[in-house]
Amino acid sequence: MKYRILLGLIGLLIFGQTLKAQNRCVVKGRVFDAVSQEGIPFANVLLYGTTIGVAADENGQFRLENVTPGFVRLEVSSIGYKTHVTGEFMVNTAAERTENVGLEIEATALEQVTVKASPYRKTADSPVSLQRIGIAEIEKNPGGNRDISKVVQSMPGVLSSPAFRNDFVVRGGGPAENRFYLDEVELPNLNHFATQGASGGVVSIVNIDFVREVNFYSGAFPAACGNMLSSMLDFHQIEGNPDRIKVRATVGATDYGLSLDGPLLPKTTFLVSARRSYLKMLFGIIGLPFLPVYNDFQFKTVTRFNPKNELTILGIGAYDVNHLNTDMKDPDDGQKYLLNWLPESRQWSYTVGATFKHYGNNWHHLFVLSRSGLHNKIEKYTDNDEHKPKTVDFRSGETENKFRFEHRRLTSAGYKLNVGAALEYAQYDNTTFRRMFVGGEAAVQDYSRELNMWKWAVFGQVSKAFFQERLLLSFGARFDGCSYTSETGDLFRQFSPRFSFSYALSEQWSLNGNIGRYYQLPAYTTLGYADSRGVLLNKATKTGYIGSGHYVAGLEYRPGALTKITLEGFYKTYDRYPVSLIDSVALANKGTDYVAVGDEPVRPVGEGRAYGLELMLRTQEFYGIVASLAYTWYYSEFKALDHQLHPTGRYIPSSWDNRHIFSLTATRKVGKNWDFGLKWRYVAGGPYTPYDRETSSRIEAWDAKHQPYYDYSRFNTGRLPAFHQLDIRVDRSFYFRKWALILYADIQNIYNYKALGPAIPVPVENPDGSYQKDPDREGYYLMRTIKNELGGTVLPSVGIIIDF
Repeated sequence: MKYRILLGLIGLLIFGQTLKAQNRCVVKGRVFDAVSQEGIPFANVLLYGTTIGVAADENGQFRLENVTPGFVRLEVSSIGYKTHVTGEFMVNTAAERTENVGLEIEATALEQVTVKASPYRKTADSPVSLQRIGIAEIEKNPGGNRDISKVVQSMPGVLSSPAFRNDFVVRGGGPAENRFYLDEVELPNLNHFATQGASGGVVSIVNIDFVREVNFYSGAFPAACGNMLSSMLDFHQIEGNPDRIKVRATVGATDYGLSLDGPLLPKTTFLVSARRSYLKMLFGIIGLPFLPVYNDFQFKTVTRFNPKNELTILGIGAYDVNHLNTDMKDPDDGQKYLLNWLPESRQWSYTVGATFKHYGNNWHHLFVLSRSGLHNKIEKYTDNDEHKPKTVDFRSGETENKFRFEHRRLTSAGYKLNVGAALEYAQYDNTTFRRMFVGGEAAVQDYSRELNMWKWAVFGQVSKAFFQERLLLSFGARFDGCSYTSETGDLFRQFSPRFSFSYALSEQWSLNGNIGRYYQLPAYTTLGYADSRGVLLNKATKTGYIGSGHYVAGLEYRPGALTKITLEGFYKTYDRYPVSLIDSVALANKGTDYVAVGDEPVRPVGEGRAYGLELMLRTQEFYGIVASLAYTWYYSEFKALDHQLHPTGRYIPSSWDNRHIFSLTATRKVGKNWDFGLKWRYVAGGPYTPYDRETSSRIEAWDAKHQPYYDYSRFNTGRLPAFHQLDIRVDRSFYFRKWALILYADIQNIYNYKALGPAIPVPVENPDGSYQKDPDREGYYLMRTIKNELGGTVLPSVGIIIDF
């Protein structure tokens, strides 16, 4: 059936060529000083790459007519300001597009290095390890399904996976080492069905209909943002249409939704959207044993009281339910295995926040207030029968109340300053019942505990250009603390300095670098882990902030305004990483479970490192092809521990030590309204830990969780085969008098590559489904192995987008 749908859409795409389109659009907006917010009179506004342009009026307002529909960008210039090239944005016949552009003041030196205006903008704070991703790249990404979590997998240093998950693994770091921001508001959870204690999930909760661009940091983090070790995704959203209400209806590969934006009050615009998935139907067709349903809601309002005061209120939330497909007829070995161990879950999460900006002359204040929550209910019944005892009953909640203040200033001497402070109150509760097999004995984890704590931080960053803007320097510092223990409460123990530089060797070549020290608290699941009496066991072991040192240097070449080639080398160190007292493995090696990670006893003794080279090519001017090529060679390792959990001098691979990652993404516009794209990914085989067949065959052990156990004495001594996949996509756009239609077809893993893992040991079954006991060994099951497919399904999908 899915192939008939795909063929039907392809036929509609071809038939659509007979439809006549209206090809005239309008872009309007305001050009203003990025610091003072004052309008810039008579600025020049050009449609980038053309001679079509206008001059703004005395208030900086402009109106550009006769624009061809599709993705376009503007080039804006004015005397005394740096020329600015915007990111791409969509214009169509459904409504006029409003695009406001802020310009930065130009240095007055006469012999400065000439830098061509480019959408690949560089900042003094983060001249390396920063990729700006525009909305066109997100919308048209083959295999991305309009999901930013999958699009980022095309960036250097990001490990992709063949599974149905969105785990963020960047430069060899763990999935819990990342942070996300949405219009200055921290977003603790990015994905539906989020893994509590990490960053993974099934699909992003952020609706890209509202996204303008995304800044992806894999290092050189701004001092205003803390509690991360590997990466940060910084989302910037559009504002609502100030003229009239616009509507977008979408039916995508995994969900359908409705988005609206427009004027709310004379000085206020709004955005609002709601989505619901049909993954339950899709997974049922594919034959998966779990049937997830996700829902999300998102809104944003912007109120400009006057040119000096601006208030933004936003919110995003998700409600996700996963049931098991227990009605499957004749499930195969793999489906039966998943049904036996996978729990059912309900999860809801939300973030609401407000930002207020007050502008002065060459400075502004930023106030950010937000509240976020995540609530999990996870259950597993014996034999999936609700009349039998539970093997897992996990109920947990996290709530964070945050406040942040920043003062940003540009001095007359050219110094850019940003100083501020942050305060947070966090609440965590956990009630857990879980059958386990630990230390050769059956056990039960049964506890209930609440944890309340304060967090605080102060930070500052200063940047300056020298030698006619050849040299950019930036120095930042951050101090973090929390009330978990007396050690974590000492700000000076978490002193986090960072230094960045960029030196222009010529108009096309530059040398960039960063060195920094960063800190992050372990997940609440770790900090709040308790015994049956409610005692916080990891507080007693002095678990606290994890430390990481970053050293990055890179060479950048820009042969044209729309092409950038970078080569970066990085070296990261880790210290005080929590190590499990159950299996002696650092928590950095965990994080891809479907339930939660980190809820176990630990000691902060882990030490590790990750180092490598990244090559990145991004171009939008290669014979009409928009392409990105990324190759990463790296090592990710942790020190082996002795029997007393003391680090030795020997390094062993981490779970993310794949060594080689390659990605090629290319799209091309053909004719007026056709787009074709492909993405090919290659990931070398990652390490794995062999199964402990002896322990796994014990009746008490298997009955505890219905999964095999790992032999941690041989931790990560095996290697999986390499994974590679080709995705293709075709888009067809139609522009009518008052509305627009976009149709697309996407096929993931078109040549059906199968990724196989080590065979899984499972008990031999009797005809009635019960397990066979070993007649020669009391207390043991007879075992066999089943095939372990990590992914590899050909997944065709279609999508419809209607704007009016």
